[in-house]
Amino acid sequence: MIPLEHYLILSGILFTLGLAGVMMRRNVILVLMSVEIMLNAANVALVAFNKHLKVVTPDGVVAPDGQVFVFFTIAVAAAEAAVALVIAMALFRRLDTVNVDDVANLRW
Repeated sequence: MIPLEHYLILSGILFTLGLAGVMMRRNVILVLMSVEIMLNAANVALVAFNKHLKVVTPDGVVAPDGQVFVFFTIAVAAAEAAVALVIAMALFRRLDTVNVDDVANLRW
C-alpha cells in the first residue's frame, strides 16, 4: 500500500507546477490549464485522504466523502472552464489577443 505522504507529495508538486504556470504564463488558455492542474492536485489530495482516513458509517459501510467532493470540484472546474473559454474568445474578438498583459481592465 502506498503511504499517504506519497500522494500528498504528488499533490503538492502538481499544485506548485500549476501555481508556477499561473504566475509565469501570459496566455489566457495556458493560465486556465494551470488552474485546472491546481484543481486536479486538490482532487488527488481529497481522494488520498478519503482512502487513508476511512470513515465507517454505523451500517459498516465506508463513506466516500472525499470522492463526492471530487465530483463537485470536477463539476465546478467544467463550469469554470466553459465560462473562461467564452471570456477568452470574447477578448480575442475584441482585442485580437489572448495575452493577459494586454488586458488592462474589463471595461470595454
